[in-house]
Amino acid sequence: MNHQPKTNNIFKVIGASSLGTLIEWYDFYIFGSLATIIGSQLFPSDAGASALINTLAIFAAGFIVRPFGALVFGRLGDLIGRKYTFLLTLVLMGGSTFLIGLIPSYQSIGYAAPILVLILRLIQGLALGGEYGGAATYVAEHAPKGKRGFFTSWIQTTATLGLFLSLGVIVLTKNIIGAEQFADWGWRVPFLLSIVLILVSVYIRMKMHESPLFSKLKSEGNISKNPLKESFSKKSNFKMVLLALFGAAMGQGVVWYTGQFYAQSFIENTCKVDFNDSRYMLLWGIAFATPFFVIFGAWSDKVGRKWIMLTGMLLGVLCYRPIYQEFLDRTDVSNVTPTEIKEISAPITLRTAIHENGDSLATTTTIVSLLDGSSFHKVQVDTVYADASKAIGHAPVLYKDKKLASNDFWVFVGLIFFQVLLVTMVYGPIAAFLVELFPTKIRYTSMSLPYHIGNGVFGGLVPFVATLIASFKGSTPLSGLWYPIGIAALCFVIGTIYLSNKRDENVND
Repeated sequence: MNHQPKTNNIFKVIGASSLGTLIEWYDFYIFGSLATIIGSQLFPSDAGASALINTLAIFAAGFIVRPFGALVFGRLGDLIGRKYTFLLTLVLMGGSTFLIGLIPSYQSIGYAAPILVLILRLIQGLALGGEYGGAATYVAEHAPKGKRGFFTSWIQTTATLGLFLSLGVIVLTKNIIGAEQFADWGWRVPFLLSIVLILVSVYIRMKMHESPLFSKLKSEGNISKNPLKESFSKKSNFKMVLLALFGAAMGQGVVWYTGQFYAQSFIENTCKVDFNDSRYMLLWGIAFATPFFVIFGAWSDKVGRKWIMLTGMLLGVLCYRPIYQEFLDRTDVSNVTPTEIKEISAPITLRTAIHENGDSLATTTTIVSLLDGSSFHKVQVDTVYADASKAIGHAPVLYKDKKLASNDFWVFVGLIFFQVLLVTMVYGPIAAFLVELFPTKIRYTSMSLPYHIGNGVFGGLVPFVATLIASFKGSTPLSGLWYPIGIAALCFVIGTIYLSNKRDENVND
């Protein structure tokens, strides 16, 4: 009997799988890209830095539940098939994203707002936990032997392109409706738009057929009756699950989220670079680096997956601190001299009441333009007491909304490009690597769990953990980098000792 679907050629498979997965990543990452604004909507106006940390914690919650999604939907995928399982995950993701765009603010419903968003974020995490394993398995089981790294690398582009798409939609929306309206209600638009993308992707995926290898297993009656038990109770398979996690996936995860999400968070929240500029830098860096997913994926078909992935991790360990120190140095405007200043705007002072007795905050903003084309906002916040006998309290001067000179802007793009290049090294080959570790009948379950623990938990926690570490007393802005550096270094050592560089194993079992 011929089990190869007649209309399922490899390019249609890649197109349908990649589009759906790209949209799921878009949905998942809008939240992280808008963390600062969402924090101001979900928490009290006087929450300060804790609003950002709490919002990043909600963002991280979506990553923590991804392994549970991998277990639930991985089991379904090994029992009923790849196609319908990742159709279900797509609908769950799209519905949750759309509903986040409708949640009222803290001012309207109080702490019910962050609680509802947390629930929807958890559903997003569960859905993504089932999506990736299905898409990667589906493509790998259609790909010809010897080209699985190349063909699965197209799926690998979707995570970064989903981030690229989310950033592009955010910047475009903000520029169309204006910064003030975007901060008020316009941030909801990227969430609401996802429903259109989901409907298009569901329509395309409905026309696809089941994986030929799974169809063959099903017709022969060899489908696993208990994928969870077979994946984790058999010593030999469980050993592969642990090796996939500690020798590859967790290092890949921290490199991915440091090079893209933490880079964005650091540039915006620590370096205080202008909102649009920080997004444009990331967009350019991603655009230049994305083709390397396919390049490294194809190269791994020739030389093996192991050393490409481990080299990316090692370069991250060695280069992260110098890169982020360069970010700090090029955005330090505290020592600007009068000879460097081109123009200083007239100061604008806004008063905000902070107490019923008439005490208020006076926020004075001055825009400073420099001769090299850069500019920044100098902000002084003073406490003005109604009782004139009390002294005026001065807060430290803040420098924010920094626009960089052209030269510095492109240096930032280059440094982001290099970090995303490391992402392509660790991420481009990993789908083929994971698929080839496990037999067909338990592949969806077995590969999904280590991937989503490594990528979702170890990697997804990078922005939250690194930001939290940097907020501790006695820490420096670079202290948070020790988390991804430590995880990547540990993974490099384990992978070097225990990983095999073989390829094309177990794919047709």
